[in-house]
This record gives sequence, structure tokens and C-alpha cells, in this order.
Amino acid sequence: MQKILSASEIAVLDQIHLTKKDFSNHAFMEFVAQRFVDWFQSQGYSNKVKILVCVGAGNNGGDGLAIARILFSQGYQVSVATFFSPEARLSPDCKQNLTLLPAQLQLLSSESLSLAKEEGVLIDAYLGLGCFGPLREEAKERIQLINSFGGTVISLDLPSGMPADSILSGIAVKADLTVTLGFPKLALLLPEHAECTGKLVVLDIGFSEDEKDDFSSSTYFLEENDMLSLHRRFHRFTHKGDYGKVLLVAGRKGKIGAGILAAKAAFRTGSGLVTCLIPEEECKAIMASVPEAMCIFDEDQDFSAYDAIGIGPGLGLDQGELLKKILSASRKPIVLDADALNCLAVDRTIWDLIPQGSILTPHLKEFERLFGPSQNHLERLEKAKSICLKYAITIVIKGANTLCSFADGRQVFNSSGTKYMATAGMGDVLTGMITSFLGQGYCPENAVLCGVFHHGMAGELAGEKYLRGTMAQDLIEMIPETYRQIGLD
Repeated sequence: MQKILSASEIAVLDQIHLTKKDFSNHAFMEFVAQRFVDWFQSQGYSNKVKILVCVGAGNNGGDGLAIARILFSQGYQVSVATFFSPEARLSPDCKQNLTLLPAQLQLLSSESLSLAKEEGVLIDAYLGLGCFGPLREEAKERIQLINSFGGTVISLDLPSGMPADSILSGIAVKADLTVTLGFPKLALLLPEHAECTGKLVVLDIGFSEDEKDDFSSSTYFLEENDMLSLHRRFHRFTHKGDYGKVLLVAGRKGKIGAGILAAKAAFRTGSGLVTCLIPEEECKAIMASVPEAMCIFDEDQDFSAYDAIGIGPGLGLDQGELLKKILSASRKPIVLDADALNCLAVDRTIWDLIPQGSILTPHLKEFERLFGPSQNHLERLEKAKSICLKYAITIVIKGANTLCSFADGRQVFNSSGTKYMATAGMGDVLTGMITSFLGQGYCPENAVLCGVFHHGMAGELAGEKYLRGTMAQDLIEMIPETYRQIGLD
């Protein structure tokens, strides 16, 4: 997993990287520009599309100038808008790249631009990591100019005006895509900035993990190449007991669908045996939808007999006593979601019964019910961290770039997922998946990371097919394909 570093740390990392690779600043800028152009071409943009590169006076502008030159040399219709005055002091590499522009490449001044009716692609290379504090008036005007553009806006590293490490308090470019360099900056992962970040693309520019060893960070970014090392392997003589015996306490009258989704998801994730504790009158619904599942109806069970328990989806707010009974009887980590979390919110005595290593999976509203309102997502993350440390549990804050907060203080943002997952039942599926991984013998941390990532990837695969018509059951059917995608049998 990649560490997420602050803007000041990234500046130091850049110099470490240059020293190790024996690069000059200019050579590194050229490398980054070529990597961006390679990505741009991989997206299928025709060389007939008009491209406007808006550049500032700093190194972000220098990157933009190098990108414009390379695109122009490869036959693209490129022009450059200089978002600085003629007397502005340019960074040395920005100045050098300005002198390297071909004479045929059109240079425009921001003062003479009108972009509202323009189409094509605008590459925002105006302000980058060096953007701190309130913006000057001319900077605000230039950002508003970019935001008036009628085509696709691609921001380089950060949307201009957005701080790397904190909450935006003013105006910033509203990008359709942000192509961030090396690894995401914290601000790009916050829901407050969704309108500005757009789709996030992380561009590998050659940083190695050993170059980051001198930087301490408790915040990480989970990617597809992290997944294989987190998974257990099973040999050909394994039997269904090896793949886990899980119990799902999910679904009451009128909400049995939540239990069905969780049970299906557990099986598709790989569980060997799935049992549902439900009201007896709902048995036919489970049997018709998930015939592989077993049903029990008596709440006086030996709950310690199961390898993992997930509780909460569709449970109902009147099941606090059942929740207490299960928590008191279990010494293994339990997955708590939905109404189990709502029971926790109204009865604080339940907290002391939660086994260490247990996993809470609130969405934003459930998190607020549990811990009170937060001014922003950064405050929400701090609350999650303190609760995890206090109770030795994991909290999964669901949403775009789902955040996994662990008992040792580490917090991991997920990279998989899509806007098409914003439909009913997705959380029930995640409960079934994480419970399944726990039952298969994964440690709580790996169960969470695998559950969250495969859940998001399955959502991406389903979303490609069904777009905004994606349903939770579509995601479930894509879970096995996610194993194929990462190279796991």
C-alpha cells in the first residue's frame, strides 16, 4: 500500500528521487510529462481534438508546458494559455520549458480568453502543490475562466486552487478528471472535494517504496497490486469447512432482502457454509433465493460454533437484546452493520460487549448517529481513529474511497468503486463479503481490506454493464470475476 504524504513531504521525496535516479529537475519534468502523454493517448483522444493547456509560473506550469510540447510534436492540435503576467518570475524549469516551445505552437494570454463556448480538452496545469493560503483575485478569475470551459477539464496533480492536505475554503477548478502524480493527495480523497476532483487517476511516475521509508505516515492508499499478498491460498484437498462456517443475523419482516443479499454475497465470496438466523416465517424467502443457505430460528444458539458472524442488515431497531446476547457469547471478531450500529447508537452499554477486532461498517449517516456530527471528513477520520484505538476495533466508513480505520491508528483509503454503487443493498453485500473473509480464516485487517476492495471492483465491473441501473445483486454476480482480475484462483 502506498503511503499518503503531505505536500511538504512530497517536495522532499522529489529531491530524494532525483538524487537516486541521478535526474535533473528538468529531466524529471520531461519524464512526468511523457508519462502523462502516454496516459492521455491510452484514453483514445483523437489528434483532431482541440487541446488547451493552461499553465502557471511554477513547476506545475512547467509540467504543462512540457506536456503541450510533446503533444504538439505528436500531431495534436495544441495551444497554451499563459496564466501569468509578462513580468512574472517563473520557476527555472518552467522558464526553460517555455523557451523550448515550438514557434508554431500558439501562445495565448488568459486576459484575452473566452472559454464558455469552447469544446475539446483543457489541461489544468495552473496551480499545483505549492498552492497555500487564500488565492489572489487574479487567481480566482483564472480559475473561474477554466470552470467556464465547455469541454473536458483534466487537472494535473491537483485541481488548481485545491490545497493538498486540508479542506478547500474557497474556489478551485472543477475537473472532470484529476491525474495525480505518484499517489493521491489527501484532499483528493475527501467527499467535500468530489465536485472538483472528478474521476481520480493515479499516474505512476517511478517512486519506489524504499524512497518513502524515511517518511512516517498513518494514512495509506489501497490498490489492486496490493491484493494478492492479502489473500489466503487453499489447496485441492480443502473442504467446505475450510472455507468457513458463517452466521448472518440479517433480515426481519419486510427486510428479508437484506439477509438474502448478505447470504448470496458470502457464498460468492467463497464461504463454505452460510447460516441465516431469521424469523421462521421468512424461511421460504431465503430458501427460494439462496437454497444453499441454512436457516435457524431459535435465538438460543451456541454462537461460538461459527467461524464468523455478521449482524445488522435489515435487523430492526428492536433487536438490541439479541445483539447483546450474540456479542456476549462471542470471543471472535464480529461484523456489525446497519441496525446493529443503530442499536449501538441508542444503547451505549452495548459498546463494552464488542469483542476486540470487531468491524463496524457505517455509512456517513450511521457514523453521525454513532459519534455525532462532524464539520468535515478530516474531523470524521480523527473521530474514527480515536474510537478504534479506544475499543481495539476497525471502523469502515463507506462511500467513495471507503476509509478503513484500524486499531493501531492506521487509516487506509480504498481505490476501487464507482458512482453506480449508490443504490440500495450495497452495504448488505459488503457485510456478507467481510464476514465471509473472516470465516475463511483471514485476520480482521485482511478481511476488511479484501472485502472493501473486491466489493468496489465488483461494483466497477457491474457498473460497466448496467451503468446507473446497477443493482446490488448485479454486484454479487461479479464477485468471482474480481478474483480472476487480480490473478487469484
